[in-house]
Amino acid sequence: MFTMFGAAMAALLVCMVLTLSRAFLGPTVFDRILAVNSFGTKTVLVIALFNFLTGRPEFLDLALVYALINFLGTIGAMKFVRFGDLAGMEEADGEEVF
Repeated sequence: MFTMFGAAMAALLVCMVLTLSRAFLGPTVFDRILAVNSFGTKTVLVIALFNFLTGRPEFLDLALVYALINFLGTIGAMKFVRFGDLAGMEEADGEEVF
């Protein structure tokens, strides 16, 4: 049974390496951001798989927190790249809106 999960861990690590290559070679910044998001999702899967292999349930909590941070970071990075700021409080002519 551990052989099957070891193979799954190895396959995930290979996918993570391929995802990192997309993050470095992506033609646009959006491809790079989505590759980093995909890498984070695969990291959550590795943590969950490690949780199952070691039988320590606290790793599942860490995986869930990491997934939430990964999601929020991706949304923030996409918004920053698209609009140039995270607050979105500037108009087109440069005046701030309150």
